[in-house]
Amino acid sequence: MTESATMTEPTGDSILWRRLDGPGHDACRLLEGAAGWLLEGTAVFQDDRGRPTCLHYEVRCDRRWHTESGRVRGWIGERAVALRVERDAAGRWLLNDELVPGLEDQVDLDLGFTPATNLLQLRRLQLQIGQAADAPAAWLDVHGPSLTRLVQRYERRSATAYGYRAPEVGYEGELQVAPSGFVRSYPGLWVVEG
Repeated sequence: MTESATMTEPTGDSILWRRLDGPGHDACRLLEGAAGWLLEGTAVFQDDRGRPTCLHYEVRCDRRWHTESGRVRGWIGERAVALRVERDAAGRWLLNDELVPGLEDQVDLDLGFTPATNLLQLRRLQLQIGQAADAPAAWLDVHGPSLTRLVQRYERRSATAYGYRAPEVGYEGELQVAPSGFVRSYPGLWVVEG
């Protein structure tokens, strides 16, 4: 039995994105189980070096939306990708069983190639209109591969709009978000298809 087979309660939340800065799509769904949540999807796109890329991903969270683990499998051009991220009970992060120091205060995993993981932070933060919060995350760069701290800030501007900043990667924009928490519009990068 696969890990995702144990998550038997579909929430009905799924989405298909189209990439805006190059060819590509990403399909994702959210599943609920007794112990927490599973976000799973597949992103197929051309990376910034023009290489065809296909990445299958999973992120598991507890009931409070704290990341417990993540996996990315697939390929970038000719290179195979097989990455496993875990966060232990003490809050330490491991990348392919190697301890990554300096991330103990992070509770979110951000997969840098997909808009899917913004849902996890938005669900955990539960911001009201007019509220803002910092949400630094353990950011997985599949090209390194590396796991580093990514400073992020969300500001809820309306029922569906969030100001979002990630200064370390030079991004700032207004995200349009569905009631499920999935980002519908990520200016310059992704938009919901259909």
